[in-house]
Amino acid sequence: MRIPDEILRSVSKPGRYVGGEYGQIIKNKEDIAARFAFCFPDTYEIGMSNLGIRILYGTLNSQPDIWCERCYCPWTDMYEKMCENGIPLYAHESGDPIKDFDFVGFTLQYELCYTTVLAMLKLAGIPLLSSERADDCPIIIGGGPCTYNPEPVADFFDLFSIGEGEDALTEAVRLYIDMKKSGSYTREKYLREASHLKGFYVPSLYDVEYNGDGSISRFEPKYPDVPARVTKRIMQNMDEAFFPECFVMPYIETVHDRIMLEVCRGCYRGCRFCQAGMTYRPVRRRSPEVLNEQARKLFANTGYDEISLTSLSISDYPWLDRLTDSLLEWTDGEHVSLSLPSLRADSFTRELMEKISSVRASGITFAPEAGTQRLRDVINKNVTEEEILAACRIAFAFGRDSVKLYFMQGHPTETEEDLRGINDLAKDVVEEYYKNPDRKKGRQPHVTISCACFIPKPFTPFQWEAQDSLEEAKRKQEFVRSTITDRKIKYNYHDATVSRIEAVFARGSRRLCPALLEAAKRGVMLDAWEEFFDYDGWLDIFAAVGVEPAFYAEREIPEDEILPWDVIDAGIRKEFLLSERHRAYEGKITPDCVHGCAGCGANRLGGEMTCCPKPNKKK
Repeated sequence: MRIPDEILRSVSKPGRYVGGEYGQIIKNKEDIAARFAFCFPDTYEIGMSNLGIRILYGTLNSQPDIWCERCYCPWTDMYEKMCENGIPLYAHESGDPIKDFDFVGFTLQYELCYTTVLAMLKLAGIPLLSSERADDCPIIIGGGPCTYNPEPVADFFDLFSIGEGEDALTEAVRLYIDMKKSGSYTREKYLREASHLKGFYVPSLYDVEYNGDGSISRFEPKYPDVPARVTKRIMQNMDEAFFPECFVMPYIETVHDRIMLEVCRGCYRGCRFCQAGMTYRPVRRRSPEVLNEQARKLFANTGYDEISLTSLSISDYPWLDRLTDSLLEWTDGEHVSLSLPSLRADSFTRELMEKISSVRASGITFAPEAGTQRLRDVINKNVTEEEILAACRIAFAFGRDSVKLYFMQGHPTETEEDLRGINDLAKDVVEEYYKNPDRKKGRQPHVTISCACFIPKPFTPFQWEAQDSLEEAKRKQEFVRSTITDRKIKYNYHDATVSRIEAVFARGSRRLCPALLEAAKRGVMLDAWEEFFDYDGWLDIFAAVGVEPAFYAEREIPEDEILPWDVIDAGIRKEFLLSERHRAYEGKITPDCVHGCAGCGANRLGGEMTCCPKPNKKK
């Protein structure tokens, strides 16, 4: 399919839609047994920056008889042109309509992408409801972080891949190919067989019943051969896991125009609000030697001048010195800079600062998450004010004059004293700058406070907690603003209305599917973009279908209630999450996995290179 030039000239950033990028994979259709369209439910420049899609794109295409292509959501101007001219959603490599593919996969990175998924299916000409798709329709499969509670979108997906997809997706496609070759394929038979594969959840194979108040009374498989719970998949050994040697190179500037090296997966810290820290366990790491070789190949094949070392907490990587030393042996000569995001204050050292001192002269970011030590203990942040200030002293000693501090407002047990502590900590950071005898005269420090709203997430110790009401969230934001009087401190905060809708879908059940269907009928899409998000519009949608958003966001869930995501086994025992919740209210911290196993349960999933020891038999 070729988009007419007059259409491309009439829309913004036409490079989003033309395909033909360097590094794309083209195959002979005659050699292909199954085609997979990998869709990112956001714009091209965001989707092209996603490392997960790059990995899975390469994994599927490593199979000679499988062709995986890319697809992104058009911006609204192009979406309208495609509708007006009868142009269906198409894949970038071949230009073929994605409705003609065998699989259409979506990565669900955040709750506000759900409406964009439906908008893309609508543009593709694929029925939105799984129940309305015939055998000649592609299998719609979802993956990514949001599938740890897939219920709000259960009616729209045929299949969910829970956990890490490198091996899982290939297995699912291979099952499809085998059934097609044997002549036994029907959509119904395939989905039944796919439910037997580890890590795959088929929502249509489960019955859900509700109590009068909207809570779940029964959640069971319809057939005895369908698993009662679906256990996530993980890659056992990261050194052996697929990693692309070349990225598809974009035509236009993207969010992350750089090499991204996936250093490790998982986190052993145990912050009680953090879903990624829980669901990505156990920790598995790549060796410095493998990472250095991957970086060399990617540089040779892309020419990027920056390498970002990615993980949930890069300064916790035990071989960081070895890795950075080996990278610096050749990156300096090639004028390639190193970027180390997600630094923790308690593991930030002078040696580490020396390694990154030449990267850029901008600021350093740390995430205290709470303004007082009491509340940091409640959320199990395991970082002290002195450690935060010590990290800032090191940054200031190396000529930095800008620090960003990330916080979250609305934690359980939060008080005004905790909120006031946000500004108090920022003021202490400013004072640390002036204590530096080597600071540049005439320059002032800049401390930016960035505050998000607490959202109770599945598979965290705080999954049962209530989110602050919208009025209370706004009151807290204004209170923090009122405490800040120093012009050297800047205060940014997230839109509380956005966080409210995120919370609704984060803890939602299948009863939210009608709301999403109504949103699709009204043309709602790209909710993650400020210019398109309409909170009042969402309230109107919820009212139209009889959904009370406070039930999902503001309600404290009883600990014995069946949760929508109980059908998923993320590796973390519910008993552990409950214990951590109780410890939070007692103000007790739980040491990280390096200092002793707390018995979360993730180690039963295996992993060649896990940071924490195997739990003993008593646990």
